[in-house]
Amino acid sequence: MNEPLPACYGAGRREAGCDEAGRGCLAGPVVAAAVILPDDFRHPLLNDSKKLTERQRDKLRPVIEREAVAWAVAEVDNEEIDSINILRASILAMHRALDKLPVEPGAVIVDGNRFARWRDKECLTFVKGDGRYANIAAASILAKTRRDEIMRELHERFPFYGWDVNKGYPTAAHRAAIALHGPSPLHRMTFRLLPDIQLTLPI
Repeated sequence: MNEPLPACYGAGRREAGCDEAGRGCLAGPVVAAAVILPDDFRHPLLNDSKKLTERQRDKLRPVIEREAVAWAVAEVDNEEIDSINILRASILAMHRALDKLPVEPGAVIVDGNRFARWRDKECLTFVKGDGRYANIAAASILAKTRRDEIMRELHERFPFYGWDVNKGYPTAAHRAAIALHGPSPLHRMTFRLLPDIQLTLPI
């Protein structure tokens, strides 16, 4: 078994880890989380949410919510995504999560390589940070589990698209449903919902 991830990049400063879920989806919101963990927090299972099963993520979620110094989740809906683009929407969702924290962080670290400064805090980005620091990994799990929850709820309103299974990602079945039923009010209209159709003409 791998060594548990360190709780944060810089101890002693109430560092918040941030990550988002749903950036590549065709429908629904992008959801972000911010998590401040105790500096001595360790958990053998905690890792990048994409490397965990749904069952493992669901098992870790209450542990994170219980053990964190502070945590918050926020979202940006599909209409806002279409208005400002998905990169800005992802950063906005993370800013909203940071704004909701009941404890103000002293610094922020983010998964990826793009971020916009939040307040006057030091903000650092780490490529694959959700596999390097537990606070980012915890944020990735809270964002992913909350977004999956949202998409299961939205599936009840729009059952054609299979969001309870595909969670809005561009699967073949999801795109086939869009082709058959057309897009819903929750689809991201600035995204390529259907692949380009290539016609083969006779010579």
